[in-house]
Amino acid sequence: MTGQSDIFSIELSSLIERGGVFYNIGGSSVQEVLSNLVEVVTLPLGLSKEQLKKTIIEREELMPTAVGNGIALPHPRSPLLADIKDQFITIAFLQKAIDWKALDGRPVQTLILIVSATPKTHLWTLSRISFLCQQESFRSLLEHRASKEELIGAIRTAEVAWK
Repeated sequence: MTGQSDIFSIELSSLIERGGVFYNIGGSSVQEVLSNLVEVVTLPLGLSKEQLKKTIIEREELMPTAVGNGIALPHPRSPLLADIKDQFITIAFLQKAIDWKALDGRPVQTLILIVSATPKTHLWTLSRISFLCQQESFRSLLEHRASKEELIGAIRTAEVAWK
């Protein structure tokens, strides 16, 4: 069982290093974009691309994961990973913005895919990413499609402040 100390030792920057940053993900629908994203992501052993596609698309059908400001946080409804060390976050910039049914009406141009091992780590990760997405400086990096290094640097700065 994952203890509280395991949650606090998770670094978003490390999760993004594991999951990667991708540019110009194509597609003209939510399902197509998510499917194309999963194709480029390197997955840990034991998790298939088809399983991940199916679960994140099913989650979107329940309720869109768009959080506003052109950002969506797709994720499986339930944890898919057995090992906390396999968790990852992938940031993806879309080739063209897609209507994601966001409450603010803005089309989505940035996806932050979250794949966790436990409900606790998922909620912890989601809360930290949601906080970052409310920060104008971080949103600006996303809007300008910053490099992986710039994004991770900004997140590391935030992580220092959280400790």
